[in-house]
Amino acid sequence: MVTRPAHQAEPFCQMITAHGGIAHRCPAMAITAGSNPKAIDQWVEKLETVDLAIFVSPNAVEYGLREIYRRRTDLPDSMRLATVGQKSAQALVRNGLCVDICPDSGFDSEALLTEPVLQQVEGQQVLIFRGNGGRDLLGATLRNRGARVDYVEVYRRILPPVSQQQMAPLKNGEIDVIAVTSAELLNNLCALIPDDLHVFFLQQALVTGCERISEKARALGFSGSIISAENPSDEAMLNALKKWAQMREATHERRRPKTISGGA
Repeated sequence: MVTRPAHQAEPFCQMITAHGGIAHRCPAMAITAGSNPKAIDQWVEKLETVDLAIFVSPNAVEYGLREIYRRRTDLPDSMRLATVGQKSAQALVRNGLCVDICPDSGFDSEALLTEPVLQQVEGQQVLIFRGNGGRDLLGATLRNRGARVDYVEVYRRILPPVSQQQMAPLKNGEIDVIAVTSAELLNNLCALIPDDLHVFFLQQALVTGCERISEKARALGFSGSIISAENPSDEAMLNALKKWAQMREATHERRRPKTISGGA
């Protein structure tokens, strides 16, 4: 079961199919535009005062640039661009922009905060493009280092409706493993599962985007096998699915009765 938002799930689903699996699509999140255009207007009008703009996700890039280019034709040359992960950096490059800061490895705020250039940010104006809610670690840490930090919420993550058809594979026992790439997706999925499937749902195997999500799953009561990917990218999640499949095959092999043949 693939739980990514519908507009982001297809490449991963195609990878699963190409490797012989069956991808059941059950989006546990939908993405829509931000709900406070006035706040966006205010910051777009004064981007020249921003020293560093940070995009926390590909959605932040997509919706952030959309809002910026609705109001102006370009970005200030003096404003450096940073991303939390490689996927967001690639999204900026596809839009013809250069990325000044992006961790070579890692995919979260912790990784970005280790970048040498972000150790000395005293007096700098930092603008973080993100969705509604989310962790405040990035902004809080940069403030502690002396930066002036503001957030602009350019998109919203909402709970989508889920049809009986989407839940049917789980109810019918056709799901072998559930792929979850964020803690919010996990929370949403728990909220979307019907009460009569909740106990069964917590017994399912999971492949998660990182160990932090796996720890949250265990805290929520998941009792099936849980494999953590190196990061939430499609490639890393596919590798984790392969690892899960190998472990399941090995378990089945150990449980298979041995045939003992006797001589005459």
